[in-house]
Amino acid sequence: MPDRAGEASLDKLTPFDRRFTDFSGVFSYIGSGWIGGKAQGLAFIKDSLLSRMNGQDFPDFTVRIPTMTVMATDVFDAFMKQNNLYEIAYSSESSNEQIAHAFQRANLPPDIVGDLRALAVSIHAPLAVRSSSLFEDALREPFAGVYGTKMIPNNQFDADSRFRVLVEAIKFVYASTFFREAKTYIKTTGQSVEKEKMAVIVQEVVGLRFGDKFYPQISGVARSYNYYATGHGKPTDGVIDLALGLGKTIVDGGKSWSYCPSYPRTAPPYKSTSDMLKQTQTEFWAVNMGKSPAYDPIKETEYMVTGDLAEAETDGVLQFVASTYEPENDRLMTGIFGQGPRVLTFAPILSLGDIPLNNLLKSLLKLCEEVVGHEVEVEFAVALDPENGVPARFGFLQVRPMFVSRSKVDVPIDDLEAEDVLIASEKVLGNGLINTVRDVVFLKVTDFNERASWQIASDLEAINHRLVAEGHPYLLIVYGRLGTTDPPFGIPVSWWQISGAKVIVEASLPDMHVELSQGSHFFHNVISSQVGYFSVSHSGRFPIKWDWFQSQQTVTETDFVRHVKLAAPLRVQIDGKSARGVIRS
Repeated sequence: MPDRAGEASLDKLTPFDRRFTDFSGVFSYIGSGWIGGKAQGLAFIKDSLLSRMNGQDFPDFTVRIPTMTVMATDVFDAFMKQNNLYEIAYSSESSNEQIAHAFQRANLPPDIVGDLRALAVSIHAPLAVRSSSLFEDALREPFAGVYGTKMIPNNQFDADSRFRVLVEAIKFVYASTFFREAKTYIKTTGQSVEKEKMAVIVQEVVGLRFGDKFYPQISGVARSYNYYATGHGKPTDGVIDLALGLGKTIVDGGKSWSYCPSYPRTAPPYKSTSDMLKQTQTEFWAVNMGKSPAYDPIKETEYMVTGDLAEAETDGVLQFVASTYEPENDRLMTGIFGQGPRVLTFAPILSLGDIPLNNLLKSLLKLCEEVVGHEVEVEFAVALDPENGVPARFGFLQVRPMFVSRSKVDVPIDDLEAEDVLIASEKVLGNGLINTVRDVVFLKVTDFNERASWQIASDLEAINHRLVAEGHPYLLIVYGRLGTTDPPFGIPVSWWQISGAKVIVEASLPDMHVELSQGSHFFHNVISSQVGYFSVSHSGRFPIKWDWFQSQQTVTETDFVRHVKLAAPLRVQIDGKSARGVIRS
């Protein structure tokens, strides 16, 4: 699978033709030049992977890439040049809002306006307008989740309104190329924002309409390699994260159901049923098909809404994805019965196997690995038949190679208790030796304060910005889950806000028990950037030696975060085979 999308890939795609009125199943392009990493990955699926699938093996599923059109990078170049946008785009003084508004005021190249209007006239299904930049999805240059995606309902009565909303969404994605978070992250990868170019994917959303909402019953991320295997699972068994509704839940690090595809009936390691009730998904994302929202073209979620499980039950979608909690017996029953709380365990599919989704995912992961030549991460969405579950539509949204280091590093169990070890864990992501870290950034609070989580994220961003500018990699120690959208369970940072960290430690507190959000873009970036990742329990055998860190020279300190400088680099050893790691002074 190529690291960079090129012009040659256009030879295998269909040029957009506005004379056609049926774009169902078509993978077309507008313009010329490059189609970007994300579109290149989808083209690769179309040409090299789907043709190798035997449809007879899974007759209950229609597996394909949702209908899409790619606006190639020459359109982006013309848009930038014709509207004189480079100055405000490249300026370090420009805010996201200033850039976004400037792009909204600009005009798209006139030669492609007719094509976009033809799309707006002919297609009435919800659309996802997605980034596909030159830098995205390369094996060692992870850009997952850095740029914008905008969902639009595309159901306005008149074509003029549909066309206007589509154009606004495209301009938003273009503007996101130059947002502060993107510029910061590009710098950490050693790339230059001046070399970045943006293609845009306009793609049909997989799902069904339920009242004023449109969403898939299942969205997910599947990985063929799992750095946090539990129970009987092995790293090579992989891991799958499932959620109700649009995939934004998983991508943003929200609550989802994680399981090993080799053992689909085994639940994640929650400490109790009560803990499971608190930490499983209770809200979902959908496209808003109802009353038009307040006009806000620079807001990514302008046309999105959230729903709760009561709404999902009214929509009739929980029968395939939920279990029912019986308080009197303190147990979960597969399916929805009585009045007990609903829990998104996906047990009707994973335990009963009536819908062979897990077998399909295992087959796809194996096939993707063979074709790509690397461990892979796959994003998908599933629309089930509302009555019977099948026939079902499986939307193949993305495939990315994962970087899995093969360096041999041995960390025997005895090393975890060595005298010079500051941090040790048997749940470590990554593999290899790191000896370039002399800066440490850690949270000062011992009792995590949910109300302070956004301020902590801001503090981390400021320190990260300075250390990235100085070229200093650092160790980051936090409480709870990084990248979460649920502040009670961790710090709601985006990847770009901590992108300079070379080693990350997640520590738990007595009242905080969270599972890592392995399916998110956050973790794709961690893996691809070869960041060492430690998970440390407050009640485990190997406590963090906080006194040592607190005794080091302070560089910067806020109410919640401290940055210290060490006299000598730390020595980090990570054994990817055993998932053991140590950080030594």
